[in-house]
Amino acid sequence: MITVQIISRTIANNSRQIICRRTIASSVRCSSFHSGSEKAPPISLFMLAATSAAATATVHAIQVGNSNTCNCDDSNINNLISLQPGKITKEKSTGILFPELVNAMTFVGCGVRVKWGLIKVYAVGTYIDPVAFDYVRHQGDYEIVSALLDPKYPRTIRIVMNRSLSNAKFVNAMIESLEPRMNGEDLDKLEEFKKLLPPGDLVSGAVLEMTIRGDTLLLKNSIGAVGAINSNVFCKAMCNVYYGDDAVSAGHRDDAVKGIKAM
Repeated sequence: MITVQIISRTIANNSRQIICRRTIASSVRCSSFHSGSEKAPPISLFMLAATSAAATATVHAIQVGNSNTCNCDDSNINNLISLQPGKITKEKSTGILFPELVNAMTFVGCGVRVKWGLIKVYAVGTYIDPVAFDYVRHQGDYEIVSALLDPKYPRTIRIVMNRSLSNAKFVNAMIESLEPRMNGEDLDKLEEFKKLLPPGDLVSGAVLEMTIRGDTLLLKNSIGAVGAINSNVFCKAMCNVYYGDDAVSAGHRDDAVKGIKAM
């Protein structure tokens, strides 16, 4: 039996947090929450692809400092799962929470993707392999950014939607960012990327995770399905989207650099 703690965002009017606990018989799964909010045990995403068993879950909420119980409404709170106690970081602009560990990688920084200078589309966080970054973290900002731009340094990019958005709009925006960075190479991988995302809307609170290791990108989409894209060109382009000079969220990139230096 595995007990999972789900820590929600702080309630604005009284600064309390709702803590949800659920007991799972065999695997981490619950239809009461967006599947994108589910977190598997701290193992590699390469192992997640083999996990498909469903489980029956019991969910309840307990107000901190109060024995009263209440029902969790996943349309109103941002649920994050942590399999063990750890630091939770709140993205300042959206209030979206990021757990300390994802896919056995460590959180180093987050930011927000803003469209047209006004709309906060999603929060994005970076998780790294501390061993892989151990040497460069003692270097300057340039060396750290260079490592983030190099897909051979493992990392997970976690995206949490701040507002609902159609899958088509999200995919088109990603392709618009990726294609110019691919210099006409491996453009068929953009179609593969499209197919990894389910049809329909990405609702507020939906989570996508992209784990990059060398020439392989593993995407866990908003319904929990995992797929792979094998292309060094595509992986480099994705790194550039989030850590390059023209990153989609400069605040996220800079916060990740700061977090790596502070490790």
